[in-house]
Amino acid sequence: MTTTLIPEARGKPLRKAAPRTARRRPRPAARRTAVAWLFLAPFTLVFLLYTLVPAVAALGFSLTDLRGADLRTPFAVNFTGTANYLRLLRDPTFLRDILNTGLFVAVGVPLTMGVGFALALALNSGIRRLRGVLRTVFFAPVVTNVVAVALIWRYAFNTDGTVDKVLGAAGFAGPDWLGDPHLAMPVVILLGVWRNFGIAMVLFLAGLQAVPGDVYEAAALDGAGRWRQLWHITLPLLLPTTLMVSVLLTVFYLQVFDEPYLLTGGGPLGSTESVALYTYRQFGAGEFGTSAAASFVMLLLVTVVSLVQFRLLRSRT
Repeated sequence: MTTTLIPEARGKPLRKAAPRTARRRPRPAARRTAVAWLFLAPFTLVFLLYTLVPAVAALGFSLTDLRGADLRTPFAVNFTGTANYLRLLRDPTFLRDILNTGLFVAVGVPLTMGVGFALALALNSGIRRLRGVLRTVFFAPVVTNVVAVALIWRYAFNTDGTVDKVLGAAGFAGPDWLGDPHLAMPVVILLGVWRNFGIAMVLFLAGLQAVPGDVYEAAALDGAGRWRQLWHITLPLLLPTTLMVSVLLTVFYLQVFDEPYLLTGGGPLGSTESVALYTYRQFGAGEFGTSAAASFVMLLLVTVVSLVQFRLLRSRT
């Protein structure tokens, strides 16, 4: 509040003018909040239009008997409640695909993390001059076109392909890799590991470079060797990175689609068909309600597994 003195007639004392109310400036915290919402508004709008609204619509479709022919007459769609979900639980094909997806996760995630961690450890400890070049080379499969990669792998593991020729030169008869139900799944998992170990490597390498070097020097002065430093220093300090990598890879392998679709088409005999591929086939057959229900079952699997991982690893972190 400010006051001013207003002169009066000659010989009379000066009197104070009425106080004026000063404008209140917006608080810095409120201003920062407004700026934050301003930057979040475009993403929030896109998320609502292309993610949240379709998800809510798909949830509604999963509770109906919507089929391909019903798109022309949408008012003929009937509400069926949980009938689609109960049908999925009684479908042996869907249950088999859940087991296949679980196998993708149980084998693919540890292998991908192990290869990525081993390469990150090698790049961080022994190889320094060519670290940037090797990091780019190892990360290349992540950004390589998956269709081209799948064609190369099909040629390599096909009958009389590159792998069989190498085995034949060594005196071994190559099996039918993609035609044998027991061998097709390992080949598909190896393709997934080859495509994704670069992500794990980059994240683990960033975590290793964040570990202070003084910790290793102090451990070396106390007589700790490389293996004890790895077990008692590196691995405990990498638990936050391990949590993030495991969750990212688990979500990927639970939603795996490209590898089985392009390499084997889900065969032979459905041995490599995943839940995502099952959802795609149901959608292609016009069973939109069943496809929506299968997608929400997959979402439930992703949520449950991610929460379990957070619960197990966060306590140690």
